Amino acid sequence: MKGSCNCGNVSFEISGDIPDLYQCHCKLCQKQSGSTSNTATIVKESDFKWVSGTDSISHWKKDSGFTSHFCKQCGCPVPNRLREYDLYWVPMGLVENFDIKITTHLCCSSKANWENIPDGGVKHNEMPTDLDDFIKSLQKNQV
Repeated sequence: MKGSCNCGNVSFEISGDIPDLYQCHCKLCQKQSGSTSNTATIVKESDFKWVSGTDSISHWKKDSGFTSHFCKQCGCPVPNRLREYDLYWVPMGLVENFDIKITTHLCCSSKANWENIPDGGVKHNEMPTDLDDFIKSLQKNQV
């Protein structure tokens, strides 16, 4: 599976099974995406490969501790290594041709008042406190 930023400077590939997707509806993700949420997944570092443009990536560390990586040219958010884990966060809007479902919604209590979160799936009002359990729940199809 291949992905890239808007201008194409930053590109990457993902091999292996892709975990389920989640949407985060927190205010930071709303501002970063310019929409109601971001749709992403978390993949094993061994399944992730940069193809081009790592020198075009800049970053900003949020007060929450999360780090936002983006293309210096087009400003598009790009994948980044997830803290101390051997995992990568991947914004799925960058990925071409995938058929994976959204199974989890995070920070539902922060959703935009004009947004309707669809029925079904797991919904958390806040960010899960146990990040390990959350990651495992997304990666259940990789076990």
